[in-house]
Amino acid sequence: MHTQPAGSFLPPVNPAFVRLWRGFLTGRVMVALALLGLQGTGQIIYKSAEPALLAVCVGYLAATVVLSVLARHDPPAPYTGAQWVPSIGVDLVAITALQLLHVGNIDYTPLFGLPILMAAALGTLTLALGTAAGVTLLLLAWAGWTSTYQTTDDDTQRYLQGALTGTGYFIVSYLVHQLASRLAREQKVAQQSRIAAHVQAQVSALVIQNLSDGVLVVDESDTVHIANPAGLQLLGRVPVPQPPFSLAREAPWQPLVTLARHTFWQERPQTADANLLHPGQSPAGLHVRTWLTSTREAARQTHTERLCVMFLHDLHEMEARLRTEKLAAMGRMSAAVAHEIRNPLAAIVQANALLEEDLHDLAHKRLTHMVRQNADRLARIAEDVLDIARDQHPTSHAPESTIPLDESIAQIWSDWQTQDPMRRRAVLMLGADAAQVEFDAEHLRRVLVNLLDNALRYVGHEPDSLAVITHASPTGQVSLQVWSDGAPMDKSVQRHLFEPFFSSESRSSGLGLYICRELCQRHGAFISCQRFSRTTLRGETGGNAFTVDFRRTAPARGTAPLRFDTSVA
Repeated sequence: MHTQPAGSFLPPVNPAFVRLWRGFLTGRVMVALALLGLQGTGQIIYKSAEPALLAVCVGYLAATVVLSVLARHDPPAPYTGAQWVPSIGVDLVAITALQLLHVGNIDYTPLFGLPILMAAALGTLTLALGTAAGVTLLLLAWAGWTSTYQTTDDDTQRYLQGALTGTGYFIVSYLVHQLASRLAREQKVAQQSRIAAHVQAQVSALVIQNLSDGVLVVDESDTVHIANPAGLQLLGRVPVPQPPFSLAREAPWQPLVTLARHTFWQERPQTADANLLHPGQSPAGLHVRTWLTSTREAARQTHTERLCVMFLHDLHEMEARLRTEKLAAMGRMSAAVAHEIRNPLAAIVQANALLEEDLHDLAHKRLTHMVRQNADRLARIAEDVLDIARDQHPTSHAPESTIPLDESIAQIWSDWQTQDPMRRRAVLMLGADAAQVEFDAEHLRRVLVNLLDNALRYVGHEPDSLAVITHASPTGQVSLQVWSDGAPMDKSVQRHLFEPFFSSESRSSGLGLYICRELCQRHGAFISCQRFSRTTLRGETGGNAFTVDFRRTAPARGTAPLRFDTSVA
C-alpha cells in the first residue's frame, strides 16, 4: 500500500487508478518492444545500419521497464504533474527523436496519442491540455523543419495537417479526461454505496442476532434463508439446523409453513398464534407476525425475489410480561391495602388485650393468646408483602440476629404437621446440628411452610414421599432442602417458577415461591430448584428438590453432616 510522505496533503491512492496506471505502463512496454523489434527487423531486411534509431528504441525500452518496476513498489498519486515527467516526458522525447532520426516515409507522430491518453485519463485537465499543446507545437515545429530543409510545394499542407492533428488531440484529451473524471466519480459513489451497504448489513445482522424475538426469512419455496439464534431456539428442534433449510421438512413446523404461504397469497401482513408439537416435548406456543418484502408486481418490475419475514414471540414470555404488569399494578395498591389491614388489626389487638384482662379461665386466656399471636403474624405478613411490592429490601445485608437452624426447622415442621397429621407426613432429616444462620425466624417459617405446602400438592402416597433435610458442610455452608417425589416439571414451568402470579394450579395465587425468593434474597440466601434422586425405602427415587443455601458462616463445631445422594435423575 502506498503511503503519503509526512506533511503531504495529496489524496490517497485509489486502487482503480493504480490498475489503470499499471495498464498504461504495460502498454508502453509493449510499444517499446514493438518499436525495437520493427527497427531491428527492418534494418536486417533492408541491410541498412541506423544505430541512432536502435539506441533510441533501446533507451525507450529501458526507461519504460525501469518505470514499470518502480511503479510496482511506489505507484504515484493521481492528479499530480511532477510525477508524470518520467512517463509523459520520456514518451514525447523518444517519439520526437524517432521522428527526427528516421529515414524514409515512416511517420511516428501517431504514437503521440499514447502520452496524450495517459495525461487525459490519469492526470488533471491542465496536464491533459498541456500535453496536447506540447504535441501540437512539436508537430508544427516538425512541419517548419521539413519546409526549411525539404523544399516542396506541400508546406501549407504540412502546417494544416499539424494544426488539424493538434486540434484532434485537444478534443480527444478533453473528452477522455471528462470520461475518466466521470468514471472516477461513479467509482467513488459506488464505493461509498458499497461501504454504506456493508455497514448497514453489519448493523442489521447485529440487531437480528441479538433480538430476543425469533426472526425467520422464508422464500416462496418454504426455504429459510436467515434465522437468528432466538428463532432457531423457538423452532424447538435439536440439533438446530443452520440456514438455508426447508421449513416444510418437519411436521411440527407446518403451522408456520401455512402462515407463510397465506402471507404470500394474501400479500399483506398476518398475525396468528401457533403451537409447535414436537414428539416427546410440550407444545411450544408462539405468537407469529409476518410481513412481505415486496408485492408480486414490485418484485416482477425489479426482478427481485419476494421474501416473508416472520417474527416469533414466545407466548410464555408474553404471559410473563403481563404478570409483571399485573404485579406493578398490585404494588401501587398495596400501600392502601396494607393500611386498611393494619387499622382493623390494631383494633383487634386492642380489644383482645382488654378482653384478656377480664378473663380468669386458663382456656380462655389461651384463646386470647392465640388471637394476639396470629394478629401479630398478620401484621408482619402485611408489612412484608408491602415491602416486597415496593422493592425496599436492603441491597447490602446488615448484621442481624442468628437462629439455630435445626431447632427452628424442627419447630416449624412440627407446627405444620399438627395442623393435619393424617395428610401432612414428612421425613425430617436434620444434619446441621449446631449451625446458626442469619435469618428472621418468622421469615424462615414462611419460607418453609410455603415450600412444604407447594410440595404437598405433588407428592405420592408413600411415607417417605416428602423429606425436609438440613446440611452443614465443613466450610460453613448451610442449606435447607425440601424434597418430594413428584413428577418432573416441564421446562417451561421450571423457567417461571419464582415469578409472581405464575402457578400450574388454578386455586393458587402464584405468590408463594415468589415471596420465598424475595425473603431469601433479603437475608442473603439463595433458593433454587433441581431434579434430584435420593435413597428411600423404595430404593433410588427421583424427585424435585427446593434448596435454600444460607449465607456462608464460620464452620460449626460438632457438626455431623448427613449423607444423602444428590445425583441428577
